[in-house]
Amino acid sequence: MVILPAIDLKDGKAVRLTKGLMDTAKIYSDEPWQVAKKFEDLGSSWLHVVDLNGAFAGKPENLEQIKKIVENTNLKVELGGGIRDEETIKMYLELGVSRIILGSIAVKNPDFVKEMAKKYPIAVGIDAKDGYVAVEGWAEMSEMKATDLAKEFANAGVEAIIATDIAKDGTLSGVNVEFIKEIRDASGLDVIASGGVKDINDIKLLIKNKIYGTIIGKAFYEGTINLEEVFKLIKER
Repeated sequence: MVILPAIDLKDGKAVRLTKGLMDTAKIYSDEPWQVAKKFEDLGSSWLHVVDLNGAFAGKPENLEQIKKIVENTNLKVELGGGIRDEETIKMYLELGVSRIILGSIAVKNPDFVKEMAKKYPIAVGIDAKDGYVAVEGWAEMSEMKATDLAKEFANAGVEAIIATDIAKDGTLSGVNVEFIKEIRDASGLDVIASGGVKDINDIKLLIKNKIYGTIIGKAFYEGTINLEEVFKLIKER
């Protein structure tokens, strides 16, 4: 199982939100790259980064911090937030980002995502509330079911789907395994669980259900999960 510690960037700082609401942002560090370095020191090989400002603006907004993370660590970085065109994808990959997450654009222009997946390492971000997909930094709800969107990319060459249950995100209330399994079954792809992870029991539950990977965010920052313990558990399996 792949563990991806998370850094959400807002105004150049590392923050966490509750249920995706920008006004709930809690600042954890003024130097996000130092947090990334700590994740690397704890044993991580991957890092999940979201440019929150970019998700709302539809263009890169935390470029300097992303550069610092890439330059100061050996982590493989997957990055999402406001990436809407090929030029931005190429720019980030040239910068040293390992994988690009396409979210809102996957709903609005799935053909574009399929085209990009043929050329670049792409993950599709499916963020859902009550089974329906949210877009534009979760500020808008679409009329598309999350499972229908997952089916759309079944044979498109994307590396993974990152499935987020918005109602769980940043709540430390436990992961929604059934939702993750629905996305996996609909797409046939590797799925990374996002939202609600609280402690080591959530990791064990995901392993039991053979989920490919998970993102760990607030649980680390609030101290409800020990990442060293998580990496030890993964290695033992």
